[in-house]
Amino acid sequence: MIEGIRIVDLTTVVLGPYCTQILADLGADVVKIEGPDGDSTRYIGSAKNAGMCSIYLNLNRNKRSLALDLKRPESRDLVLKLAAGADVFMHSMRPRAIERLGLDEKAVRAVNSRLVYCVATGYGAAGRYGGRPAYDDVIQAMSGIAALQGKGGDPDYCVTVLADKVTGLCAVYGVLAALLRRARTGEGGSVEVPMFEAAASFVLAEHIGGHAFDPPIGPATYARVTTEYRRPYRTRDGFISVIVYTERQWRSFLGLIGRPELMQDKRVASFEARTRNIDFLYKTIEDALAGRHTADWLADFAELDVPAMPVLTTEDLFDEPHLDDAGFFERQRHPTEGKLRLPRQPVRFDGAQRPDSRPAPRLGRDSVAVLREAGIAEGEIRRLVEQGVVIDGSPIDAPGIDAHAQLG
Repeated sequence: MIEGIRIVDLTTVVLGPYCTQILADLGADVVKIEGPDGDSTRYIGSAKNAGMCSIYLNLNRNKRSLALDLKRPESRDLVLKLAAGADVFMHSMRPRAIERLGLDEKAVRAVNSRLVYCVATGYGAAGRYGGRPAYDDVIQAMSGIAALQGKGGDPDYCVTVLADKVTGLCAVYGVLAALLRRARTGEGGSVEVPMFEAAASFVLAEHIGGHAFDPPIGPATYARVTTEYRRPYRTRDGFISVIVYTERQWRSFLGLIGRPELMQDKRVASFEARTRNIDFLYKTIEDALAGRHTADWLADFAELDVPAMPVLTTEDLFDEPHLDDAGFFERQRHPTEGKLRLPRQPVRFDGAQRPDSRPAPRLGRDSVAVLREAGIAEGEIRRLVEQGVVIDGSPIDAPGIDAHAQLG
């Protein structure tokens, strides 16, 4: 899809690597630049070997690893050399940090005016919080997510790094749009993707409520999803997720539980009325479902074409038959980590999945190869490795520089 696009990637943790993994899956050549210790996700999650933990393996496939000591001035020259031949330069550092490295937009675009320079940051530079530190938890709190999760009680966080991943997806379309503009106009440019703004936009898609009007005519919430009764419902032997939404579905469901007369109730008779009385309706579902087994309910709901499914754990996903049918999991054989089973990108093109991916690289696995491609002479590469500017983690049997510095 985007083969031939080269991305210089200085991002770490989840937000940026999630974005650049998607771009790599679409065919981009992503050169991941890491410091001597590597991305912190190399040390988060399950692992067989140090520096190759599960989160890193899952977010960095199809990339190449160039390990540099970015505090050394020689590293800046190497990064600029790479940027000169790249299409996209992406980082997730705060302004002062990237300026200290001499890799701010002005410096990088000076060597390549056609470059798309993308920065994923906590808060937009135009606002008063620009430059402040931010992580997913803080953004969940600031964007209203934590308050919504509390459903009127104490605020709580979603049990996933939602803000990171939403912002990562925004960065994907931002980069692709900038590349499309460049293809049409020949001009590069900058893309800013702030976490706070991305998460706030995500939340307000449905929770804008009465605040869509100025002055507001109601609260900034969507009542159906904030009721305390919107939750998986207990059955006789477990839990089930069901949503009764349209008039046809309500008519079918109320007939199933022996209460068809409720369709004449003024609280149920119209879509607007059901929205206003969602607590009553969801409590009705909850009370009804408690008396029968999950399998019986699922069979009836399938017959009535009412959306309903069992409640799965994350472990259950690995044995879920639909995902198996769809080829959702890719099986890899990593050269050092052995057999892996990782989720593919869910998007299909022309009815087909993308080809199998390359496993996530060990730290510095591609340092020498990438520098060679950039035109750095063999003797200079050797000097930089010996002085610790470049970390060479290439396999022992790879040609070129001795891999005595292989890590992990």
